[in-house]
Amino acid sequence: MARNNNQTNAFIKWVVIAVDLLILNGLLFLFRWLHPVMSAWPTDRVEIFWVVCNLAMILSQWKFSTIIHLRLISGGDILRRVISLVILQTIIAYLVMKAVDIQLTVGWMLVSIGLYEVVILIVARLLERILVKSFRQMGRNTRMVTFVGNDPELDLLYEKLAHNPTLGYNVRGYYGEPREPNAKNKASSLRHLGTVEELMDAIGHNRELNLGEEVYACMHRKDREKLWALSAYCDQHIVRFYYVPSSVEKLGMRLKRELFDDLELFTTYEIPLENPVNQFLKRFFDIVMSVVALLFCVPLLPVVAFIIRMQSPGPIFFRQERTGINGKNFVCLKFRSMHVNVDADRLQATEDDPRKFPFGNLMRKYNIDELPQFWNVLLGHMSIVGPRPHMLLHTEFYSNKIGKYMVRHFVKPGITGWAQVTGFRGETKEMWQMKERVKRDIWYIENWSIWLDLRIIWLTLKSVFVHDKNAY
Repeated sequence: MARNNNQTNAFIKWVVIAVDLLILNGLLFLFRWLHPVMSAWPTDRVEIFWVVCNLAMILSQWKFSTIIHLRLISGGDILRRVISLVILQTIIAYLVMKAVDIQLTVGWMLVSIGLYEVVILIVARLLERILVKSFRQMGRNTRMVTFVGNDPELDLLYEKLAHNPTLGYNVRGYYGEPREPNAKNKASSLRHLGTVEELMDAIGHNRELNLGEEVYACMHRKDREKLWALSAYCDQHIVRFYYVPSSVEKLGMRLKRELFDDLELFTTYEIPLENPVNQFLKRFFDIVMSVVALLFCVPLLPVVAFIIRMQSPGPIFFRQERTGINGKNFVCLKFRSMHVNVDADRLQATEDDPRKFPFGNLMRKYNIDELPQFWNVLLGHMSIVGPRPHMLLHTEFYSNKIGKYMVRHFVKPGITGWAQVTGFRGETKEMWQMKERVKRDIWYIENWSIWLDLRIIWLTLKSVFVHDKNAY
């Protein structure tokens, strides 16, 4: 069964690579007839250029081929791989064409082809990923897994696998102590395959077991002999073995694995944005994007200002002190979306808030009120992506209620953030909602990359067209 599954994954990969080549050749065909430089070339030069571009694509696929067939993969990883693929392809094609004819002017044309190719490939990847997910939701290209142990960590893992059928995982059952059915714990309804001792006995007698294609074992490290035996059995029968640290072994810390000779050690993980290179990269990205966004805002400003004044007397901009990096306060700018009121620094906006005027409600729905914050980004108070800044009263309140709340201020606050694009935007009616927001903000801080920022920006833009129920 594992072999058939892998063959299906390989088939998906090769189909996507073939589509990539079709996209490239379609672009070359259009450039051949529409681009002023390429259309003036003689036929033999066009043919050489065509062959070189295809060879460059094939060579680049060896390094950055598609990964949409993989199950646990993020949109950011896919985006990074597409951009890397096109950049490498462009560089190879440029160097080869210069080797053919050093005088040939080909650089800007390759850059133009690359820019179009990135956009088209990203759209293609989105469509291809939707097709792969649909394929798996129909029960095809699935992977059977077995759990071993009774630790709560396996319940959490099951929740992740069961709630996302597009990953293509089917849990066959578990080996461990039998459980009583529990409506709150869906993992308790899993098929009981036997105890761990019965599993070890079957392995010891080398009996044939149907464990599927992957095994997830979560037992205490004192049971290392059982883990070794299970791992060896999985290796022998071509089953992927995964060890899940038990809940009592988890420290609740972000740790980095290091080796001291052959001894495995763990140290505290460095926050990526503490690295000066990463700081420069993020700041450069913020400046470029905020300048572009502010230029876009210039023609909108008179229109927005006129409508705000027509519907609600008062200032065009709403200014409010909020908590920034290292707990320092700054003045956050927004287009005013509410009537002037005394509760602005105390109460969050609610869904049917009477303080909002009609155009203000529309601005909040489509994030138009946030546009002036690009000025905060340009001044260095904020970043485009980061934890959302909260009003001072909320910082004071939640910092005394949530243990790690202030950790979110280790980086600059953002116009948008990981918490906002994963369902925790807007009003926080209950404490658990703020706890989840803080948890996601800390995850972002620990896992930052420029690709993650691009993914969050994409999800934010997507929410403009697919309405977020929390946007009010």
